[in-house]
Amino acid sequence: MGNGKGREREYNMFVLQMALLLFIGKQSFAQIRYSIPEEAKEGTAVGNVAKDLGIEITSLSDRRFRVVSGSKETFFEVNQDNGALFVHRKIDREELCNGGGSCLMELKILVENPLEMHYVVVEITDVNDHFPSFAETEQKFEIFEQTLPGRRFQLHAARDPDAGINSIRTYTLTANDYFEVDIRQNDEDKIPFLVLKKSLDREQKNKHTLLLTAVDGGKPPKSGKLNVSIIVLDSNDNRPMFSQEIYQITIPENVPVGTSIFQMNATDPDEGINSEIEYNLSKTLKKKVYDIFELDKLTGEIRVKGVVDYEENDVYKLDVEASDKGTPPLTGECRVIIQIKDVNDNPPEIDVTSLSNIVSEDSKPGTVISLLSAVDKDDGVNGKIITSITSEVPFELKPSYKENIYSIVTKGFLDREKVSHYEISIKATDCGEPPLSTVKTLRILISDVNDNRPQFDQNPLQFYLIENNVAGKSIFSVSATDEDVNDNAAISFHVIRGATENDITSFLNINSENGDILALKSFDFETLKTFQFQVVATDSGTPSLSSNVTVNVFILDQNDNAPVILYPVSSNGSAEGVEEIPRNVNAGHLVTKVRAYDADIGYNGWLLFSLQELTDHSLFGLDRYTGQIRTLRSFTETDEAQHKLVILVKDNGNVSLSATATVVVKVVEPKEAFAASDVKSAAMDEEENNVTFYLMITLGSVSTLFLISIIVLIAMQCSKSTDYTSKYLQEPNYDGTLCHSIQYRSGEKRYMLVGPRMSIGSTIAPGSHANTLMLPDRRTAGEA
Repeated sequence: MGNGKGREREYNMFVLQMALLLFIGKQSFAQIRYSIPEEAKEGTAVGNVAKDLGIEITSLSDRRFRVVSGSKETFFEVNQDNGALFVHRKIDREELCNGGGSCLMELKILVENPLEMHYVVVEITDVNDHFPSFAETEQKFEIFEQTLPGRRFQLHAARDPDAGINSIRTYTLTANDYFEVDIRQNDEDKIPFLVLKKSLDREQKNKHTLLLTAVDGGKPPKSGKLNVSIIVLDSNDNRPMFSQEIYQITIPENVPVGTSIFQMNATDPDEGINSEIEYNLSKTLKKKVYDIFELDKLTGEIRVKGVVDYEENDVYKLDVEASDKGTPPLTGECRVIIQIKDVNDNPPEIDVTSLSNIVSEDSKPGTVISLLSAVDKDDGVNGKIITSITSEVPFELKPSYKENIYSIVTKGFLDREKVSHYEISIKATDCGEPPLSTVKTLRILISDVNDNRPQFDQNPLQFYLIENNVAGKSIFSVSATDEDVNDNAAISFHVIRGATENDITSFLNINSENGDILALKSFDFETLKTFQFQVVATDSGTPSLSSNVTVNVFILDQNDNAPVILYPVSSNGSAEGVEEIPRNVNAGHLVTKVRAYDADIGYNGWLLFSLQELTDHSLFGLDRYTGQIRTLRSFTETDEAQHKLVILVKDNGNVSLSATATVVVKVVEPKEAFAASDVKSAAMDEEENNVTFYLMITLGSVSTLFLISIIVLIAMQCSKSTDYTSKYLQEPNYDGTLCHSIQYRSGEKRYMLVGPRMSIGSTIAPGSHANTLMLPDRRTAGEA
């Protein structure tokens, strides 16, 4: 538009100059003005120059017209035939006049014959033939979302080659809530501005696409469009957000370490670094939480770090923070509640709260010996407990009013002597799947009560004592046992004393601690063969208990008595005698019989006879068992009239003892022998009567004592029916030595020791080569 005004100003100066020339009388040029629209096509008549200049048509053939333009090319030509000015080529007003307000073209018309210069001004009037256009099809803006309303952003201005009313008249913007267009007039130009009328929120809409329309004033109006893109730049104005304020999850206990149990997911509507989120556990949690759980700060994954134990804690509360990386960073919070599900991983525990591990054996049934409780750290069914005693013991469980608390009581009588202690196995099993159990063993000791008397191994006791024992020494020992223990089993012994001083017990003493019995005197078998006394064993319990035993002592014989010659005996007491026999006796004639006695018994009293000295060995013989002296042959005239025989009598003891007797045999004529025989027989009868009397007294005493001993032995063995028959070897030649015997029993064996017979008619028959009689038991079929 500025260019149009300049041209109009030049044109006005040109008109003034021409008028001045005319004024001075020179009429060599004229000025004509035409107007045509710019859309005029080629050949369109602009005006008739000849006519307008006053040139007659008849003279046109003589004159020529030529258009002189200032530009290299001309848009107009003059028709030579009629002098009309027409459009020679299409006129582009916008190109020709640069879109100015008035578009004037100054043409110089040269007319020949005569030469004249005429000026023609052609005004090219505008036609709305152009659309407003923008230099670019799209314009982008980047605006921070925190930009305040009212902020202006210059838009690209549209260009419209048309001028005047056909030029751009206004701008319009797509309807929206955030922007509007404002037009600022700058001379003829209109400059559009984008104005922010409402705060942006990138999180709601991060990009706005608008359409700016430039509209001209033509009729009809034309328009051009510009795409306007607004990128909303993020500001850290949004904190990370979780989908829930509280999350609740359930996991089983004993989850393996490293197991992922939950994935945190926070969102931040911001973008870029403002939306990058880091997860952290709150700093205010209990220390145990950090030991059991860990949170991946980048992924938000919660993993198990330590042992998860329901019994230690059944719920954990984790406060989780999500922070972005904006400046300053913003943080969102939530809480994760982790419920722990119980697993049957704990066996029951048995706790003995009260235990009397020593129970008296006289405790009555129902006596409480212990209190115990069973607990299981698990919950629900996993914590239900079944408790029982699994061992065979005289005890049982009694439940109390409170669950899982029991008392152990006796259910029968106790006997320490049978069972001194018990192992009570208590089993507690829960009801989980699979069930877990615990076994606890209680050792119960049974304390002793003095309920048992001392006991001897057997009653009565039998001891065999060799005579001539050393006075003051132990001769044997008694022992007793007591099934009780400690003081109740500490036994002391004493002998029941008789009332008289001569009682046999006055010669005995007993060690109260070990039962050793000492003899205060030496016993003689020949004087005392057996005696009896009682020993009492007493324990140290309270009250004390005791028992007694009968002790039968049998004195055993020793070879302490030498044989005694009973015949021959002289008047002075020596063992010498004279025997007269007729000379005419035959071989085998009994000269005499040496009689001897040994107070010992058995082998110690079994006597053997032998000839120690003899005048003629061929004449006399001696029976070694009977002591009979017999002739071996008949006497001859040459035989001496007197013979001396020394007979040795010895027993069969280990160390044998002996005695000798001397017999003088006088050989006389038959008549002398008969007379002497009558005298001698009378004397011998008298002597034998005396000896027999004393022997009978002695034998009666011994037999009486022996009979008493036999009766005692039979009484002690009355429970056993035994038939004894004496068996011994018969010796037909034994008919001279008197024997006696005594019987002993040792256990199931019975012995009879045989010695010299003391009188004819004794209950014991004469001995044999072996004077020990064997008395085997003959038991009935019922006892066998």
